[in-house]
Parts: sequence; C-alpha cells; structure tokens
Amino acid sequence: MTTFGVNAFGTGRGPARFTSMVDTAKRAEGIGCSAVWVSELYSRSATVPMAALAAGTTSIAIGSNIAYGVGRSPLIWAAEARDLDELSGGRMILGLGNGTAKMMEAWHGVDGSAPAARMAELLTVLKKLWRLHEGPVDHDGRFYHVHVSPTADVPEPIRSEIPMWIAGVNPVMLRTAGELADGLVGHPMYTAEYVRGPVAEQLAVGADKAGRSASDVTVMGIRMCALDDDVDVARGQAAFAIGQYAASKVYDKLFELHGWSADQVRIRDAARSRDTEALVAAVTDDMIDAITIACRPDEFADRLAALPDDFDHLDLIAPPWGLTGEQTARTNDHILTGLSDHLRKRST
Repeated sequence: MTTFGVNAFGTGRGPARFTSMVDTAKRAEGIGCSAVWVSELYSRSATVPMAALAAGTTSIAIGSNIAYGVGRSPLIWAAEARDLDELSGGRMILGLGNGTAKMMEAWHGVDGSAPAARMAELLTVLKKLWRLHEGPVDHDGRFYHVHVSPTADVPEPIRSEIPMWIAGVNPVMLRTAGELADGLVGHPMYTAEYVRGPVAEQLAVGADKAGRSASDVTVMGIRMCALDDDVDVARGQAAFAIGQYAASKVYDKLFELHGWSADQVRIRDAARSRDTEALVAAVTDDMIDAITIACRPDEFADRLAALPDDFDHLDLIAPPWGLTGEQTARTNDHILTGLSDHLRKRST
C-alpha cells in the first residue's frame, strides 16, 4: 500500500519561514503522513531545514528530496547525517541526487560526465564513513579520496545504517539505485507506465548484480498536484510545469514510451521561442492525466484513491513552476486537506 508524504513548504522570511515549515510538518504528522520532505537549490540548503523539522516533530520521517550529493564532501555528508539522525531519533532519510551535468559543472565545479559512477562511489564511501566508529576509513577512487584516522573515540550512530535514496531517471542511475541504494527518488515526470517498465527493469538489473531483490529498493514517486476551483486553471498550471521539464532531453525515453515524441518536439520548439501559450497548448491531456493530478480541491481525495499502486511512497507537491508563493501555499493547504480525507477513509 502506497504511503504518502508532502513537502515542508515555508512562507515568510527569517525565523518565520522555518516556523511555517515545522507547522506544515506537524500537520502532516497529525494526519498520518509517513514522511515530510525538503529540497535544496542554489539559494537554499536541505540540511538546515531538516534540523528544524527534526526538533519540531516526533514521529514522521524527514527526508531530503533531494540534496546535492556533489554539494558536500563525503565526510561532511556523513557527519551531518549522523547529527540529523540523532536529532530526529532515527527518522532521517538521506535523499541524494547530482542534478544535470550542467548543474554539476556550473554550480558545484565538478566534472558532470559520469554522474552515476560518481553517485555509486559516494554511496560506497558514505557507508564506510557511517562505520567510522569501527576504525579508520581509507578510500582512493575515481572521484573521492578519503583517509580518516580518528584521534578520539567516535560515538556509534543510533542506527547501524541510514536509509540512502538516490534520484534517477535514466538506465545507469536506475541500475545504480538497484545495486547500492535503499530507495529510488523518482522524478515528477515519472508515470505509472514508466515505473512498471524501464524503472522496474533497470532496478532489477542492478539488484541482481548486488545479489538482492529489487523489492529491497523503495520506489518513491513525486506527483505534481494542481488544485483550483477552476479546472481549466488547474490543468493549465499542470501543463506549464510539464512543459518546463519536457523541453529537456533527459525525458526523451519517457515521452517515447508513451508515444509523445512528436508532442515533445512541439513543446521544445515553444520553449525555445519562449512562447508560453504555445508551450501549454502543446502539452496534451494524456500527459496531464498521466503525470499530474489536476482537479478541484474537493475532488482531490477521490483522485488519490484512484491512483495506481505503483509507488511504495508518493510525495505530493504543488507544481514547482509558474505559481506564486501565495498560490503554492494555497495548493499545499489543499493537498494536506485532501490527503487527510483520503487517509481517514482508507483507514476505516
């Protein structure tokens, strides 16, 4: 049965933003969500809000969706993860991704040519550093060189392992998740068909290499939810968000799987021309229905009940493109209200 999570969206500036994020997490915890998620970008970190959420909640899992694996050294990642897991009482999920090759190079100053190989090595080093209390860690690899000999006792982590989930869309990263990760953080563009097909196939290849079952890997989806009393407005918001992603070649295989390649070309042409109206018009109804939930707020609980059970966990988010802060806050409120109704009905 699919479990659900939401993003800890914050409003306001200064301390008020963190207070509002904690309030969202408490509300999610109260209605029965299994996790609350935070992200990071070029102007916001994931780990600082996670600390606030860990201190302000008691039972809900707290995950990064996603944090940049290349943004910190393995040593600092391991140290921050230990602290966050201790602060939360063992509720942290470390969700990591690399972003695009351009982001890796322009934002983080690292070579973007082999993101899956880099992620695989990072996971390997993090697992070694998590056991630093057992003795020195020495690692010399393609991307990371770590030699740590503790000069004092290292406290044992409160958990013998920490869940490490990685983001992936294309085959090599999916196989890496199957081989080395505890979970796969799916992309907002994931459809149920893509999960049943390419995702399941590549996870199984990676898992077989590691001598384990693909079912050992939690598959998380991210579903964009456009909610407005005017359904046409909601569908327009969903279409705009899909169009921002569809212009990238990263999602070519997904569009090909669904027979949407010609439509993707039209979306791409509109994006190049910066023709927003044409971009939205090029996104088909099939895309909106397969990738997002777009409806009135009072229909949302029923839409959740009708979702195919292809994800182990589903993170429900407002469309990340095109909404004002006020619209995002209102959408997130609708998400929590509808999700509360759905979870209550499901438990009776």
